[in-house]
Amino acid sequence: MVAAYDDPSIASDLAFYASYFHLAPCNFQKVKLGNPQEGQDWDLEESLDVEQACALAPQANIILVEAASSTLSDLFDAVAVASSAPYNATVVSMSWGVAEFSGEQQYDSHFCNIVSGNGQPVTFVAATSGANYPATSPCVVAVGGTALVLSTPIPLANPLQLDYGNETAWCGGGGISHFEPQPPWQNPACSHYSTTYRCVPDISADADPATGVPVYDTYSYGGWVDVGGTSVPTPDWAAFFTLVNSLRASQGESALSEAASDLYTIYYSSNYLTDFHDITSGGCGAAPGYDLATGIGSYQANNLSPALAADTN
Repeated sequence: MVAAYDDPSIASDLAFYASYFHLAPCNFQKVKLGNPQEGQDWDLEESLDVEQACALAPQANIILVEAASSTLSDLFDAVAVASSAPYNATVVSMSWGVAEFSGEQQYDSHFCNIVSGNGQPVTFVAATSGANYPATSPCVVAVGGTALVLSTPIPLANPLQLDYGNETAWCGGGGISHFEPQPPWQNPACSHYSTTYRCVPDISADADPATGVPVYDTYSYGGWVDVGGTSVPTPDWAAFFTLVNSLRASQGESALSEAASDLYTIYYSSNYLTDFHDITSGGCGAAPGYDLATGIGSYQANNLSPALAADTN
């Protein structure tokens, strides 16, 4: 997880969150770069990121790297630290972005063909809010949003039982890059929008504040707060990729190398509707197949994870 500034309460907040939801204590480490100020409206983001990761991948090693400030240069420094020794992250979640700008391609080197300090490929995941950077980088998996309705709001007796109801598009915004060329794996998925420039998002998951998630943040909010936006599905997908990498490691395979390309390979295959939920309604341009609201859709995790685990990289 990469964010900016310092949340001095993050460790105790995460411990309370895990205990409240009857999770085992999560493996968590905070890394501060420089001497960042506290808060600066980033503490809720940090709480959301690490708590979602703890909930979805409770045995993962969760490392929060706090950039010295919210400037791109400091955030990129934090991105580099996350994947370097001794932390060696193979998935980096970035629930932040800026408006696109001329020359942004020169910064793609922070995300393209990166390996961790122990030689494993690194997957970068970023939230979309329109066509924003770094989500528009062709080396980043861009995450959009949906509104998820469970089949029953009552907790199920078996936590492993599927409770999926339906999803519609959430108008958090996708778009077409003004600067980043369209990677070959995104054509023909995005060809009815553009054949020249990168389209975002690639994938999506629940982001609607009306169907959002509880976050425990004592620094600015004094406790529980409901949160939505694409900052929710970004750590969710990062946690999912972490689980896939764990499965790959158990099979003697390296971490995912070209995660975005792998996702589109499945999209073009006969397994698309088995591995993904195709979000076709809800406005915002949602339509069958790829769209600029939800990308190729949300995961059917029980099917998509073994498919990605079997990828040959």
